[in-house]
Amino acid sequence: MNRPILYIAITNHGFGHATRTASVAATIQKLCPEALLIMVTTAPRWLLECYIEGDFIHRPRAYDLGVVQADSLNMDKQATLEKLQEIKKNQNSIIASEVNFIRQNRVGLVLADIPFLAAPIAKAANIPCWMLSNFGWDFIYRSWGSSFTEISDWISECYQKSDHLFRFPFYEPMSAFTNITDVGLTGGEPRYTASELRLKWGITAPLEKAVLLTFGGLGLQKIPYENLQLFSDWQFITFDKSAPDLPNLVKINDLKYRPVDLMPVCGRLVSKPGYGTFSEATKYGIPIVSITRDDFAEAAFLLEGISNYNHHQILTPSEFFDTTWEFLHQPLNPPKLSQTIAKDGNETIAKAVIEYFC
Repeated sequence: MNRPILYIAITNHGFGHATRTASVAATIQKLCPEALLIMVTTAPRWLLECYIEGDFIHRPRAYDLGVVQADSLNMDKQATLEKLQEIKKNQNSIIASEVNFIRQNRVGLVLADIPFLAAPIAKAANIPCWMLSNFGWDFIYRSWGSSFTEISDWISECYQKSDHLFRFPFYEPMSAFTNITDVGLTGGEPRYTASELRLKWGITAPLEKAVLLTFGGLGLQKIPYENLQLFSDWQFITFDKSAPDLPNLVKINDLKYRPVDLMPVCGRLVSKPGYGTFSEATKYGIPIVSITRDDFAEAAFLLEGISNYNHHQILTPSEFFDTTWEFLHQPLNPPKLSQTIAKDGNETIAKAVIEYFC
């Protein structure tokens, strides 16, 4: 067969889309080492290298933006709309530039999570576009009211030009797509044993008193770290560089470690709704404590997903920010459904890609 050359386009919004797609890309590379991966994202190369161990080309390009936000919870909708309108106005030049790149590099397939312009780019280059996600940006923006209707309609039209959707669990219906394959959970695999992690990071708390605090690549302002002093016999683990130095707070400052790597030593994680975190935790049976997020339409589907398939607690923002975290002493809720959820999303997508090139 010809060498598989993949143009993998990733939404430029936090780190979640980059890590979940990089985990799929890594599985493609593992099953087909000769595949050339072109990772099209403004996410930093070090983040991609945490998931993809072999070679890849990093093309830092942004032709969508997700949401303009100061941190993982606070969004600027007006600035988001203005940037989307600018992208729409410049779409022809963006498409032409990427089509030229795709042709020069003999790309055979576009994989996209889930920038809307990827589909018209692939169509103009006369190659297929396969998308992967649990939501589309048209769904998110449409929930923000009438000022977003026109731009949401345009995004839906872009999505309709794609050839296939691999739909992750915890999904909204994604009605712009017609050719849909539902897949299992995706994500990275822990690379270290519990004993290795305990030795490296000085984690001595028993599993039920070890808590991972993770709020995505954008972090979270005003985490009430002062509450940790009320749990002196517990240990909390964070990737937050700005977190205070506290005796029972373990700060992970080595970039090669990812949240999924610390899951083997954690009895639960505390987070905000995010597919990547929820998927990896559910894959490995780590209970989730999550804040609600009423202004982001995807959140309801994510929270329903963990309620159905994982031990969980769901908190209001006030219960997280304004209390002394009594919730940590309360029992977790069991999953509502008795059946398990499929966990083979990476492999399903990777095998389909390889079969396409064969």
